[in-house]
Amino acid sequence: MTPIVRARLADYPAVAVVGPRQCGKTTLARSLGGRYYDLEQGPERLSLDLTWEEAVGGRELVVLDEAQAWPEVFPRLRGAIDNDRERNGRFLLLGSVSPALMTQVSESLAGRLSVIELTPLLWSELTSDPQRQRLWLFGGYPDGGVLDGKRFPVWQGDYLNLLAQRDLPTWGLTARPQTTQRLLGMLAAAHGQEWNASQLGKSLGLSYHTVNDYLDYLEGAFLVRRLPAFHTNIRKRLVKRPKVYWRDTGLLHALLKTSDRQTLLRQPWVGASWEGFVVNQVLGALQCSGRLFDPYHLRTSDQREIDLLIQVDSELWALEIKLTARPGPEDLARLNANADLVGAHRRFLVCQSREYLERGPQVVCGLEGLLAYVEGSG
Repeated sequence: MTPIVRARLADYPAVAVVGPRQCGKTTLARSLGGRYYDLEQGPERLSLDLTWEEAVGGRELVVLDEAQAWPEVFPRLRGAIDNDRERNGRFLLLGSVSPALMTQVSESLAGRLSVIELTPLLWSELTSDPQRQRLWLFGGYPDGGVLDGKRFPVWQGDYLNLLAQRDLPTWGLTARPQTTQRLLGMLAAAHGQEWNASQLGKSLGLSYHTVNDYLDYLEGAFLVRRLPAFHTNIRKRLVKRPKVYWRDTGLLHALLKTSDRQTLLRQPWVGASWEGFVVNQVLGALQCSGRLFDPYHLRTSDQREIDLLIQVDSELWALEIKLTARPGPEDLARLNANADLVGAHRRFLVCQSREYLERGPQVVCGLEGLLAYVEGSG
């Protein structure tokens, strides 16, 4: 991700790196050097305020961590940028909420900065087989156990409690922390399913409008992902609801009280967990490549479905994700029949095999082979 940040800084006056708390944004920023300010800390805000002219007038990169904590800085940034529009690479903003929640970004810095999303650690960023073997169960947060096998699932529980008790209310979520924690548990049970706000609302005693609003905040905090339904003109009626996935399977498994691989493999929802893991790894790899893409799922009224459709450049990729080491010919036939509905150019049957078998547009492979294709196809 560092090369992408450097390239964007060369082209823009300001770059915003956004992503969930504790995913590595600060570590990345410190590797670039410059003047660093943590805007969640009052003394740091005062220091920036008092040395503003010196900071913005110098040649060093100015790094503003947790920028959403001090909204007053955005108009000042706009003024500094507009006073010298020819200079690029001046400001690096870090944020734990998406630009949709950082309204100051869209209002003050539109056209003046580039936004990059940083994820927790991905498969390709891990260097050892034990770390990669832990990634599905533990998730990708560097401090959550994936690097050393410790802290899971206690770290994940503490992380979610802190978000519910402090961060989400600070960012604007009006739900009581107890309600947020119940919602998080229900979303864990609904992982990989179509989003039904009315059903969850009834369980929480809330309207579906309120539940949708709460989900906006959880999505804006990079906890969950809504995968929209694909729309196209075919002769079958399409389901229009998005599917909802936890973006980090370590958080999902902690909520579902699953702390080891053997317990995970015995769960009735293990297939949905594996599906979400693959979805997020593939989309994360595409983000790191700097390519433009649009992800979807597809389901027809007669239950024909494609787990993941990705519009990448001029191609449409169809992915069927199976938790098996030996997919059968019927699995590939089903994928091809469903991919034919939308005219997909590439068809991937993703399983837990180490082989990479390709015939024309059809590929049967494991996650490692799929990610190698994603990285090599750009």
